[in-house]
Amino acid sequence: MRAAIIGLPQSGKSTLFTAATGKQIDPADLPQEHFGNVPVPDERVDFLTALYKPKKTTYATIEFVDIPGFSLADKHGIDEFKRHLPTARQAELLIGVIRNFENPAVPPYRQRVDPQADLNELWEEFVYADLEVVTNRIERLEKSLKKPTKTHEAEKREMQLMEKCREALEDTLPLSSVLTSEDDKKALGSFAFLTEKPWVVVYNVDEDRASVEPPEPPKHALSTIALCAETEAEIAQLDETDRPAFLADLGVTEPAQNRLLRLCYKAMGFVTFLTVGDDEVRAWPIRRGASALEAAGKIHSDLARGFIRAETVAYEDLKTAGDMRFAKAAGKVRQEGKGYIVQDGDIIFIKFNL
Repeated sequence: MRAAIIGLPQSGKSTLFTAATGKQIDPADLPQEHFGNVPVPDERVDFLTALYKPKKTTYATIEFVDIPGFSLADKHGIDEFKRHLPTARQAELLIGVIRNFENPAVPPYRQRVDPQADLNELWEEFVYADLEVVTNRIERLEKSLKKPTKTHEAEKREMQLMEKCREALEDTLPLSSVLTSEDDKKALGSFAFLTEKPWVVVYNVDEDRASVEPPEPPKHALSTIALCAETEAEIAQLDETDRPAFLADLGVTEPAQNRLLRLCYKAMGFVTFLTVGDDEVRAWPIRRGASALEAAGKIHSDLARGFIRAETVAYEDLKTAGDMRFAKAAGKVRQEGKGYIVQDGDIIFIKFNL
């Protein structure tokens, strides 16, 4: 699972990367892309680890990539944006960092601190990038459709989809509003459109506004969060024991890093199922709506090939019962078939035979 952090110059994008991952970036390396894996906090994993005392505990993780800031005020900046587009397209989530803080030591982009203007400019660049891809593809399809080929019907169908995409983008609408069916998504999936991806907006605010609720998400974004990236980066460098007092002074109960991680995880459309045992307690991310058979394959392909059933109990039921033995006695452990839709927090044991 990858989330790309994108923002205009001086938005605090790289500082947010440090806050999310705990990794400091050398100022000399800022023009480069940076990657960092972070475990997603999950109290269910904590509880199950304490219950089973396994040899190993594995949390779900998100890989953050910090894409260098780019100015859209000149051709060089736009070319830099395009140069990093392949990395952004490979991500499953886009995080748009918007400056909403005052700091005379950090000159603002375009000599303004205007969150809405920055948000609009960033979004429009996503739209233009997708529109360029769609327009180029339509031109190629038009040439191809003039000749009889074995792929004529498939190309004709693709052309219809591309024309719908062009109309949406010309109205600055996200392609997620057009590509709604699984067939359509699959047909154009290789293009990895930016405006088809979920988008989280992070408002980087002054420290004294860190606990203020952010504005409502714009129509093209799923969620928003307000945080002070500089302060959160400092928190990420503190020892665990020193963090509560620091957070209390800010008027917040947990690091924004935790809230951001959970927000990103949800925005990507994932739920978590869990496996437990003496060897390992593990959180497995899986797409919402996935089946028990898909969950088995996520663990190991052999489990999917030899699938018999999924022994399943909801986390809350296990926690209430105290352990698996009592959960079974209370009738909370179910035997589910391969078509069962995995629910968030399901603890699953796959029965299989090869």
